[in-house]
Amino acid sequence: MSRYNSPDPTDLSLDEYRALAAFRYHLRRFLHFSERMARAAGLEPQQHQLLLAIRGLPEGTPPTIGVLAERMQLRHHSTVELVSRAVERGLVRRSRSEADRREVHLAITDLGEEALRELSKVHRQELGTLGPELIRALEALGLGKAVNEES
Repeated sequence: MSRYNSPDPTDLSLDEYRALAAFRYHLRRFLHFSERMARAAGLEPQQHQLLLAIRGLPEGTPPTIGVLAERMQLRHHSTVELVSRAVERGLVRRSRSEADRREVHLAITDLGEEALRELSKVHRQELGTLGPELIRALEALGLGKAVNEES
């Protein structure tokens, strides 16, 4: 059982279905925008996601393949392939952990940082446009207040 609603779909009103549909629509619009911007910058969308995942890791979280696979919701071997392509493009570098030499850590190169910075600026601007729509949809579901309280 969810902390917001019971799992029974008959408990949802037509307005809630519309709010869920609106949220998904605006989320997909943002993701589509993100994919287009990454390609326009010469990156594959997953390369952009990898750079953002590395740069945005919570403090104290090691930038390992396993951590990034979880953050990106990819399988381990898919993440290894993605990282290898990013290393080949000069966006990311691998290094051995000082604490555990068996562990490989990832870092963004200057080239990767520059690409990420420019993409993040346009993404922040786009969220300024789409963000209010996403928030309205959450509020229509009775979740906007819960989201604001958790921040």
